[in-house]
Amino acid sequence: MTDKVYVPPIKIQGIKTKLVPLIKRSVAMRSDALWIEPFMGSGVVGFNVEPRNAVFADTNPHIIEFYKQIQSGVVTAYGVREFLEREGKALEQGDAEYYYEVRDRFNKRHDPLDFLFLNRACFNGMIRFNRDYEFNVPYGHKPQRFAKAYITKIANQVARVEKLLQGRSWKFLCQSFETTIEMASANDFIYCDPPYIGRHVDYYDSWDEESEIALRDALYESGAKFMLSTWDHNDYRENVYVSSVWSKCHKITREHFYHVGAKETNRNPVVEALLTNYPVEEPQNGSLMKNEQLLLFDQ
Repeated sequence: MTDKVYVPPIKIQGIKTKLVPLIKRSVAMRSDALWIEPFMGSGVVGFNVEPRNAVFADTNPHIIEFYKQIQSGVVTAYGVREFLEREGKALEQGDAEYYYEVRDRFNKRHDPLDFLFLNRACFNGMIRFNRDYEFNVPYGHKPQRFAKAYITKIANQVARVEKLLQGRSWKFLCQSFETTIEMASANDFIYCDPPYIGRHVDYYDSWDEESEIALRDALYESGAKFMLSTWDHNDYRENVYVSSVWSKCHKITREHFYHVGAKETNRNPVVEALLTNYPVEEPQNGSLMKNEQLLLFDQ
């Protein structure tokens, strides 16, 4: 286990890259337990925890299909490099017109490589769909986005996933969080990073108070240990659901910048909360010591 945090090839707003060390330190699970993520998103947490057995689920079929195709060998690091080199040149020549051509193509064919292209070429790296489940994020206006070094970086991220999949029993499933949590036994561990209630909830489908309560009930009924990421407060308001819906949970917090919006003035600090149904020790002085390890143990 190292301090290095590996970034996945699909990026989303609110990605937990900077919180991964704290999350890893705070996980308590058996090494042979099933790691379950009902809201896979970028997958950055599970990909860094590196469990032997895992279920990565999401209601966004395009994320799931992308990783299933890596698992089956259809999408490879070499193929990603060739694709982005070709499409990057086309973007450089066609600029916005070509971006929207690819977006229209993706909304008709749902090709995973087009999804990767859009994810890296769109405005602010957002993933957003309209009511017809069409990708509708505008162009990021960077025609030279896919420079050689950037393509190599993405290809290496795909290669990392290919390596992780070797010798591990991982499943990628497109399904609801209720169905995913029902798969858990008392010995398993569930990590949840749901849409942040009261903030940005147009990621793929909606999220409201009813959804938040249903998630809480499903997690407690599972009997498994769980951890949930959410926002605690910012300079203007607090997440009232932390003290109401999640009042029985243990909480540790960490401040970091939440990158939303194109302007630096829109990128304000938010205090994030990790909520668990088991006690977690808060790191001294609010920081992690070097070489802190995941609480992953054998029985």
